[in-house]
Amino acid sequence: MNKIQGLHHLAICTGDMKAQIDYFTDKLGMELQALYWMHGVANTFHAFLRLNDESSIAFVHNPEIKDIPSVVGETHSGNAGANSAPGTMQHLALKVENDAEIYAMRDRLRAKGVPVLGPIEHGMCKSIYFAGLENMTLELSYSREPINNDVWIDPDVVNLLGISELELTGYKSPAAYQDEAGKVGQLSTDAPGPHMNYPAEVYASILAAPDEAVLHSVPSDPPVKI
Repeated sequence: MNKIQGLHHLAICTGDMKAQIDYFTDKLGMELQALYWMHGVANTFHAFLRLNDESSIAFVHNPEIKDIPSVVGETHSGNAGANSAPGTMQHLALKVENDAEIYAMRDRLRAKGVPVLGPIEHGMCKSIYFAGLENMTLELSYSREPINNDVWIDPDVVNLLGISELELTGYKSPAAYQDEAGKVGQLSTDAPGPHMNYPAEVYASILAAPDEAVLHSVPSDPPVKI
């Protein structure tokens, strides 16, 4: 059974927090769940917009972000079929329940002035595409049934990527890992990685901190008492 069971949150930087909250609440009908000072990060706000009880789209904002250049084809794709740099978000696809909901959301978006492409039938899913603020490319999609990897993994693409039959078997059914109840200790900066991008001395200090100290290293009480 997968231990990764869904999306908790996807964090996106924004130069205009209010505008993004307005877009996602007004255009998409998502509820604002949280808006607070980001824990452990100076002068930065964090916002969460509800997908369901366990999943959110999150935004991160501070005054410096608006001055970072957005370049279509580098930092952003600009549409769902275009390029962006390795490791960046090409597009964000959010799930709806069924065919009726995808048309209802298309109507909502168009009624609020947002052009929408689709639906497009992909077989494994059906999708509509539209633009978000700050050059974000957005999609709403649903699948009629779970995606079957026996028919949706193309042998030609497998061969082009140099994936062996043994590797493919492992990708389709990853090996189980025997849990060790949290007893595996933190690694050092010499570990193979990949590694998070902090200044070298700061990163070494972070990795040297005991896990118990990290657990309670930021505030955890909500900003409003009820």
